[in-house]
Amino acid sequence: MADDTSNSSTPTIAFDDFLAVDIRVGTVVEATPFPEARKPAIKLIVDFGPEIGRRKTSAQITEHYTPEALISTQVAAVVNFPPKQIGKWMSQVLVLGCCDAAGAISLVRPDHPVPDGSRLH
Repeated sequence: MADDTSNSSTPTIAFDDFLAVDIRVGTVVEATPFPEARKPAIKLIVDFGPEIGRRKTSAQITEHYTPEALISTQVAAVVNFPPKQIGKWMSQVLVLGCCDAAGAISLVRPDHPVPDGSRLH
């Protein structure tokens, strides 16, 4: 019997593969409804600090969040994916979240403030 330490059906990756994904924390500085999106979403502008700057994205997070409540909150995002056109909006980062029991997205966020641009370890 093979020693399988993985609890997932996804393949094992090398640590260097993980390091290639640049996940940073930033602060939401603008959040507005995105009524043109196919699924309910919110447009976000996130400040990742002086090294990366401000980046745009949209997120299907309307079940748990309002635009007003997101201002000044920190979120985790992948900052090194290529930009993706979403309707008339160019998404520059991928904000990270997990599905709750009902399938609604709950954002991945630090539970204590960290400097904008901090990398996930």
